[in-house]
Amino acid sequence: MSVGALNQDAPFAARAQRSGGAPQAAGEVQSVKLGPLTLPNRYFLAPLAGVSDWPFRLLCREMGASIAHTEMISSHGLVHGGDQTLSYLERPATERPFAIQVFGHDPDVLAEGARVAVTRYGPIDAVDINMGCPVKKVCCHGAGAALLKDPVLVERAVRKVVEAVAPLPVTVKVRAGWDDEHRNAPEIAKACEQGGAVAVGLHPRTRAQMYRGRADWDLIRRTKQAVGISVWGSGDLFTAEAAQRMLRETGADAARIARGACGYPWIFRELLALERGETPPEVTLAEWRATILRHVRMAIEEKQGRYRLQRPEGAPRPRAYRENGGHLHEDLDGRAAELAAIRELRKHLLWYTRGRRGGLAFRRVAAELHTEEDVKRALDRFFPEDGSVPAEVRDEAPGPRELTAED
Repeated sequence: MSVGALNQDAPFAARAQRSGGAPQAAGEVQSVKLGPLTLPNRYFLAPLAGVSDWPFRLLCREMGASIAHTEMISSHGLVHGGDQTLSYLERPATERPFAIQVFGHDPDVLAEGARVAVTRYGPIDAVDINMGCPVKKVCCHGAGAALLKDPVLVERAVRKVVEAVAPLPVTVKVRAGWDDEHRNAPEIAKACEQGGAVAVGLHPRTRAQMYRGRADWDLIRRTKQAVGISVWGSGDLFTAEAAQRMLRETGADAARIARGACGYPWIFRELLALERGETPPEVTLAEWRATILRHVRMAIEEKQGRYRLQRPEGAPRPRAYRENGGHLHEDLDGRAAELAAIRELRKHLLWYTRGRRGGLAFRRVAAELHTEEDVKRALDRFFPEDGSVPAEVRDEAPGPRELTAED
């Protein structure tokens, strides 16, 4: 999923209509098999292009996500070298299981890119192949959702990757199909199964739909009935209640949360509480503020290269920077790293504050936030620690649940 999909109101409107998270019945948290791995629960963070760096993955894992894939990584970049490509593999050593997502249009290059990642930049525990990205710059090269047009090519690509990274489990992200005339998700899932994948993650919208309209959860059910491997459902999982309803209605083995986690990593904590038959704990004002500020601090550390990978002996060297293309690699530290981190983190800050009283005022000054201290001052200004409502935001409508200092 790309950042552009979060321009829509759906994730935030759904949170405003939450039912309160009352548990339906007591139960045990269900584990999920992923090849040789046993995941402690069936709630995953979906790969999010431009979003799923290690700070965001870490926050979601701490809240309960049992696995969190990287954003999609170019197999061509892995094979031929590139500092931008390598940066997607950065993570703390404690992130295990560590799962990557690769994309590309050529089965041989897909397989080689996955092999390079696993052998040179491990430990890696699972590999996902992106066959669902709908954006033009990916599909026009025959990658992402464009692969859905050819089930034979899908099977070949999966088989090549499986052979290249064995015995690691290989999964595949797919969509409903290319367009309404070609809604072939069950056929594609069978091709993935025949190629050796252990699971498919289905976003039941077509490439033509992008992120418009409603996700067709019934297609998840039909795809699950068509194959013997695991099927992970996604699409319109903006609240914990929605994710659990999708699992009940479709029989899917797991829920892949995407937009529902952006600005609200607590969704995973709520999912686990509901599955245990408990009332999910409320997010207090103090916790909300602390999470945002911790995210800011980790984003700066990420830009400073806290977990920067060293290129191993024999690894492809990055191509020289070209004015007409490629990525200029810079080692950032101090103020430069902080400025770059806050600039890229603004989207998260808007997601965190959207739908809360004070969020509109916060968004008006977001472009003026450049440092960690700027963010803290803005939180103090619009969302003070004592839970009071500043005069400049009193005209804003209350959010789904106002946070107070007593929370």
